[in-house]
Amino acid sequence: METLQIDKKSTALVIIDLQKGIVARELQPYGSQTVIGNAAKLAEAFRKNSMPVFLVHVVSSEADRLNAIADEPMFSRSHAQQMPADGSEFVPELRQSDSDIIITKKQWGAFYGTGLELQLRRRKMGTIVLCGVATNYGVESTARFAYEYGFQQVFAEDAISSMSKEMHDASVNYALKRMGRVRKTDEILESLKS
Repeated sequence: METLQIDKKSTALVIIDLQKGIVARELQPYGSQTVIGNAAKLAEAFRKNSMPVFLVHVVSSEADRLNAIADEPMFSRSHAQQMPADGSEFVPELRQSDSDIIITKKQWGAFYGTGLELQLRRRKMGTIVLCGVATNYGVESTARFAYEYGFQQVFAEDAISSMSKEMHDASVNYALKRMGRVRKTDEILESLKS
């Protein structure tokens, strides 16, 4: 595996769904606090290097949510009723900054129906470092669009997690490794020091 080199002038951090209503769930193989802690370290390092930080959250109601007819629907009326009033707010550990770009989505991926691609292109970003929840839903869906749009990608493997270790591992090993480079948070942070 080659040593990670990040071009600070053309790389942005994209953090997926680290919001109160989602990180309250049990996550594996990394718990919420590990994912949040590692994402916060990345955000701090990107801001320190004057690199863009995109905070993505899902804000939807029953009226505008995708309601696919599915064998195992993601959302139900009972799920929506269980969401706390502040469920779409970013976790405070991210220390949201005025320089952060906020992206609001209505589905798993951060590109469809949002301004994410436009905002990345306007800033001349060719690479994204991706982290957040859940590995096989929001992160992978965003990664697939990014891949098709031609962005280079780095995945902070210990700053992403899912509802089970099997879901996380399958996404990392069979999808993300084919669309970009999978690295640990410390390796990404180290590459930003040079």
